[in-house]
Amino acid sequence: VQLQASGGGLVQAGGSLRLSCAASGSIFSINYMGWYRQAPGNQRELVAIIGSNGNTNYADSVKGRFTISMDNAKKAVYLQMNSLKPEDTAVYYCRINTVKYTGWGQGTQVTVSS
Repeated sequence: VQLQASGGGLVQAGGSLRLSCAASGSIFSINYMGWYRQAPGNQRELVAIIGSNGNTNYADSVKGRFTISMDNAKKAVYLQMNSLKPEDTAVYYCRINTVKYTGWGQGTQVTVSS
């Protein structure tokens, strides 16, 4: 299984970015997909996850600003990030959990300038 993330970049505070992550390979019965982030010197932390039933969970710091969605047919997860703040600067990683596999994609850098 491979996860390919894209959509990171440099944006000014208050701006928006949309991250995408597509899974490929032998994938059966996705339980959830999600996004985590890691800033320099910090541990990797949950940003948002979405279950195959559509249930979502967000970190308090992004509630109301970020929206996670999933396309089960495409085995893809998206993260719409609005009202970005400098503290959102981090490497963002996508994650997939299936009945047989749990893994990470490569990170994509998000940098928010003040």
